[in-house]
Amino acid sequence: MKQSIFMLIAGACTLGCTVPAFSQDTLPEVIVVATNYKYIKAVGGKEVAQPVNLLQRAAAAYDVKNSDYYEDDYDTYFVSFFIPDGQILAAYDKSGKLIRTAEKYKNVKLPSAVSKSVTSRFPSWKISSDAYLVTYYDESGATKKYKLLLENGDKRLRVKVNEKGEFL
Repeated sequence: MKQSIFMLIAGACTLGCTVPAFSQDTLPEVIVVATNYKYIKAVGGKEVAQPVNLLQRAAAAYDVKNSDYYEDDYDTYFVSFFIPDGQILAAYDKSGKLIRTAEKYKNVKLPSAVSKSVTSRFPSWKISSDAYLVTYYDESGATKKYKLLLENGDKRLRVKVNEKGEFL
């Protein structure tokens, strides 16, 4: 009886130890590269609109080295990313690092600091349209500003505000 229990346990251990060894050979190798983390950290924020966030993540995740037109001869590659709400023109170096961007988004959700600042300074005006502009440079970081069109009846006013709600 003791011998049969020992054989049962030994057989289960052998079966349990060999199955995972075979399954590890079938998994593909994954290499995680975080070359553009500085870009995401600079342009991201707590209140970034969803379409903006998606397009910025696509630009950060883009791999120039695996693109069809990559050649070692060129120092800089320019790639455009488009969605109906905005666009990014991104420049990458030959190692795949994102060195600068020019971004423009139309009619995105405004951060609360911007909305509060505009409504407190222009209480009877409404925001009829907005453009969110981002410029990123690897050395100096990102600048973010909003160009807003305000309306009050038949009057129109254009203002520029940064992401903190300060008028420019």
